[in-house]
Amino acid sequence: MLTDPDQMMAQSTVLRHLDRRAAGLCPGPAYEGWAQAMIQATIDHPFLAQRLREWSLFRAITLRLPWQPEDLLESSNWLQLKTAAGTSTEAIEILAEAGRTKRIRNTARIGLNHRSES
Repeated sequence: MLTDPDQMMAQSTVLRHLDRRAAGLCPGPAYEGWAQAMIQATIDHPFLAQRLREWSLFRAITLRLPWQPEDLLESSNWLQLKTAAGTSTEAIEILAEAGRTKRIRNTARIGLNHRSES
């Protein structure tokens, strides 16, 4: 697909596929093998490679695997917003304080407020 002459269309199609597969595989052990294969497929496509790295970071945060706060703070708005609406209190606290945009910080703060009310 990525050899299609219309690179914008090709990358858009692969991005949709990547997002759907990553979301479905993220919680399970099959993610690792799939991600390794996708690394090879996206190596010459910086945006797709970045999205794959961000899915791996999201997975680490969600599954409470080791991750680095600076990686989250350097990530795209897409990942920060997705994470701000998630389940990791540590990640949400980081984003409430230092998220990239006001929207991300507010989303995180709302999530923290809901947690404290529960």
